[in-house]
Parts: sequence; structure tokens; C-alpha cells
Amino acid sequence: MTARQIRRVAPVASGPPLAIGLPPIEDDVDWRERALCAEVDPELFYPDTGQPAAPAKNICRACEVRTDCLSWAMANGELFGVWGGTTERERKAMRRVRRIETVKQVAA
Repeated sequence: MTARQIRRVAPVASGPPLAIGLPPIEDDVDWRERALCAEVDPELFYPDTGQPAAPAKNICRACEVRTDCLSWAMANGELFGVWGGTTERERKAMRRVRRIETVKQVAA
């Protein structure tokens, strides 16, 4: 089993929206059962380097659980694939902004 396959079957967990560095919390699978991505080939959400993420992001745009998906990916440090309509790079940038905001709040 590859690392990519293992991440797909990992236990479902969630945390506060856009939580950074917090341990995952077990949740129900409800949001995943309602996700539009469950109806298409999962490989679409793991484009190879240089391949466009737009097809996956288009599906996410219409999905009712996009926010839950993104929150889960951020809380669990998901490094691969398209989650909640965001790519790995976009989530990395979001984590960086979140860390900067946290440091500013602590310093204030």
C-alpha cells in the first residue's frame, strides 16, 4: 500500500476550522458521505506534478461540505491532494498566514 492510499483510508477526524498543531478529534463520517468527490474517481483529487487541479476544484466548488473538508484537511495537516477546493500549496500558505496571525495575537 502506498502512502497516498494509506492517507485515503486513515481514520476520519476533525478539529476546529483551520486548526494548526492540534491533535485530530474523532468525528462521524457524515460530511464525507455527502461529499461530491465520493461520486468520482479519487485519482482526480491527486493530480500528478504539473497536472491541473482545476477539474477537482470545480467539483469542490459545488460541494455542500467543502468547508468541513477543508477544516479536516487543515486540522490534520493533509499534505497531498485537493481538499475543500484547495491544493497543497494553497493550504501551506493558509497555515503560514494562520501562524503569523497567532504570533501577532500572542505578542499583543
